Amino acid sequence: MSLRTYRRKQYPVYTSTERAGLRRAGRFNAQLMDFVREFVRPGVRTIELDRLVHDYTRDHGHIPACLGYKGYPNTICTSINNVVCHGIPSNTILRDGDIVNLDLTTIVDGWYGDQSETFMIGETSTAARRLVQTTFDALFVGIRAIKPFCSIYEISRAITDFAHPLGYSVVRDYQGHGIGRKFHQEPGIPHYPHQHTKNQILPPGVCFTVEPMLNGGTHQTTLDPRDGWTVRTADGMLSAQFEHTILLTEDGPEILTLTQDGPQEGCRF
Repeated sequence: MSLRTYRRKQYPVYTSTERAGLRRAGRFNAQLMDFVREFVRPGVRTIELDRLVHDYTRDHGHIPACLGYKGYPNTICTSINNVVCHGIPSNTILRDGDIVNLDLTTIVDGWYGDQSETFMIGETSTAARRLVQTTFDALFVGIRAIKPFCSIYEISRAITDFAHPLGYSVVRDYQGHGIGRKFHQEPGIPHYPHQHTKNQILPPGVCFTVEPMLNGGTHQTTLDPRDGWTVRTADGMLSAQFEHTILLTEDGPEILTLTQDGPQEGCRF
């Protein structure tokens, strides 16, 4: 099947000029993550991290993508301990032993960059550290399963086959997504193997996120009815997540949101 057919019927397939825009967005988003990481420490309020990211983004002439998106009230997501994703920044103070995921998304000249990291605050438990390590490793297991014209199923199968033997469940209610001039678009990238994704083929030029969420207990989640955003593990166990934006090129996956100061593939926490 030709790339023109993919563009018309399935997923956006980006030209070299468009890819340059995606790369610029990814680079700035990674720069933003490196900026905020030095402030992620015991005693800081998550709303302070939100303000720092908002101001840095605006000061550089870019747009915080999450702010106002479908009514979301803040610039970033801060998901602590048993919060799986979409935690809203507040006056909550990060404490020694917590783990917290920061999810950042920016619009740069009309293009979106998106990524997240889970941070360990002070001295964390062995269980928390092991979960964070496994989730980080699972991200790269998924990325290394990507190749031109692979199926989405191959990515999710690799992640699940890695995580399950180590005792972790893979969240099913939330997934990766296509990204470009829209925040969320096709293709959707589930992190658990679903039969319908066996025939969903990824051609060079597609851009999407890989963002596995692993739980220490059940994969099931609950949505907070009070704010309509905060997602928690159904059993109260810890959850962790890492995310990168990936451009699939003719030579394989290109990670657009690699940081200079953050953990690199193979890092041991």
